[in-house]
Amino acid sequence: MKFLQSIRWRLQLWHGVLLVVVLSGFGITAYRLEIARQIRRIDEELQQRLPVLVKSQHPVRGDRERRELTVSPADAVLFDRQGENPFYYVVWLRHGQPVNRSATAPPDVPEPRPGDPPTRLRGALRETFLFPGPGDCVLVGRSIAGDLAGFRQFAWWLTGVGAAVLMLGLAGGAWLVTRALRPIHDISSAAEKIATGDLTRRISTTDSESELGQLVGVLNSTFARLDAAFTQQARFTADAAHELRTPVTVMLTHTQNGLASECLNEEHREAFEACQRAAQRMRRLTESLLTLARLESGDATAARTSCDLESLVHEAIELLLPLAKERNVEIETELTPVCCVGHAEQLGQVVTNLVSNGIFYNRPGGSVRVQVTAESGAAVLTVSDTGRGIPPDDLPHVFERFYRSDKARFSVTGRTGLGLAITRAIVEAHGGTITVATVLDKGSTFTVRLPGLR
Repeated sequence: MKFLQSIRWRLQLWHGVLLVVVLSGFGITAYRLEIARQIRRIDEELQQRLPVLVKSQHPVRGDRERRELTVSPADAVLFDRQGENPFYYVVWLRHGQPVNRSATAPPDVPEPRPGDPPTRLRGALRETFLFPGPGDCVLVGRSIAGDLAGFRQFAWWLTGVGAAVLMLGLAGGAWLVTRALRPIHDISSAAEKIATGDLTRRISTTDSESELGQLVGVLNSTFARLDAAFTQQARFTADAAHELRTPVTVMLTHTQNGLASECLNEEHREAFEACQRAAQRMRRLTESLLTLARLESGDATAARTSCDLESLVHEAIELLLPLAKERNVEIETELTPVCCVGHAEQLGQVVTNLVSNGIFYNRPGGSVRVQVTAESGAAVLTVSDTGRGIPPDDLPHVFERFYRSDKARFSVTGRTGLGLAITRAIVEAHGGTITVATVLDKGSTFTVRLPGLR
């Protein structure tokens, strides 16, 4: 994002973030305090009605062990149907009528149990209760749907006020920042021209000791490094494309034409076939180098979508089955449907590189085990083989370009030594990680973790 390169926008962004944090903190605090005040008021009103129901319990005439609930007309007004949020009561008596309820009470009020919190919230109903005696329970409640609507209205009011204050604050901050940065307008103009692509230009200044002069020095140094990096990348890409692709294509064309000739003897045909294999290997090496260059420079970043890692593994294994049969290696799978965000073709290349490595560097009659699981919101791909393993001294270098271990990674025809480097570059470009664990003479295990869908 280019606007983040501007000092003005950085200051304005910081000012805006600070305002948002302060206003959000104030708004959230005010909202919570208002809710707590209203809920406390509602609870007090509910608790004031509990003693009324306790004193309204009287023994049944002729049977002093049984009791009945008789709410006087003066007390019944407290539970009148009228009003936006009428109160209701439910009384459970151990001796007497089991359940006494007001006309405004819902039909499905569950009886509280000893040890429950004295106040509870059921949907839009607020209830409080007490146990005046063993087996007896008195509950008072009312609907707070209107209060919840008031809370939402209050939240919108706070949001509107906060947005207005934020706009005023941002406008005032923009005016102050503009005045503060007006002296460096010339520097900004030169920096904008450099940012458009002319990296050879530099910002000139006559005062190198001031804050602005130090800023100019940092910017000039940064642009010099960017210029060198982009120049080196461009040179590498152009050289690789023109100095390797073209002659390799010519060699392949001539070898194919030569092999198509009917005048070749067996010795000449073997020579042409050897040249063709070498040219094909050079082409794979060139393509791998260019892939690495694009990945590391960010040019290969493609639109990412939801990918089914299980399907990608199935497709890669189907392509590699003939190779596995040729080398007498069995492929075992334990796959779980897991989705991640990424570029399907690049992730398929990760699977292909790891499984093909497990096949090539395995022993005859060995096996490659591929697992796909989901762990803590991440998609995990595990590829294990029964090969020779990697010595501990060589383990930190397995993802380096052209690295080969003479003890464990013996030379294999057609391999460029760039597969694991490309694999790591793709995984890291997707925000994931790749690790390797190995045991000598038992095999190696590569584990790839990719961010899953959120």
